[in-house]
Amino acid sequence: MRGMIKFTPILLAVLYGIAMYHFSAWRTARELNAKSTELADGRLKALTDRMARALDLERIKVHIYEIAPVNGLAAPDGRIFITRGFYDRYRSGEVSAEELASVIAHELGHVALGHSRRRMIDFSGQNALRATLGMILSRLLPGIGVWIANALTTLLAARLSRGDEYEADAYAAALLTKSGIGTAPQKALFRKLETLTGGRAGVVPAWLMSHPKTDERIAAIETLEAKWLRA
Repeated sequence: MRGMIKFTPILLAVLYGIAMYHFSAWRTARELNAKSTELADGRLKALTDRMARALDLERIKVHIYEIAPVNGLAAPDGRIFITRGFYDRYRSGEVSAEELASVIAHELGHVALGHSRRRMIDFSGQNALRATLGMILSRLLPGIGVWIANALTTLLAARLSRGDEYEADAYAAALLTKSGIGTAPQKALFRKLETLTGGRAGVVPAWLMSHPKTDERIAAIETLEAKWLRA
């Protein structure tokens, strides 16, 4: 009986995580369905058609997500989204068609590598971990246990997210190269992103950021390109 009581907080945390996963998946799908339309842009379609041929696909469907922040999104169901804010920057000339295509390639990488679906699972696991650690540490360290649990879970999530970003960058670089677009737009956009998103990458420590630093992302792509040249 004591053993059951001991493990009850862990079981409750796991059940909470599972429930949060299903709720998050439902809420995300509802939000995207309500606030998105299929992108219709001739210049971008010409570029996505080149990437589709490189992937042996009939076409790549992209949606506009009607929110202001500059971002791209790969949904758990495999759909690719560009925010209205990002598309508006392209329409104003701040971002080129090739640079926006590199975002689409990056989000395709998240889908192809299973990141978009896994992130929903990670979210539920992170909530379970946060709840479990909070329950345990709050007993051991009253007053600061919950804070420590939140900090540890945030650090873990950031590290996992940065790993996914490097992998999606590599996928995009390979796809852009194969489709004849090249990696120059991808690297150029990285240099613009901090300004476009209003970020403060120079203030936040790299290990707390969900995305790697710009210089590190560009260096990783150039390392890949050097390997491809030697192959």
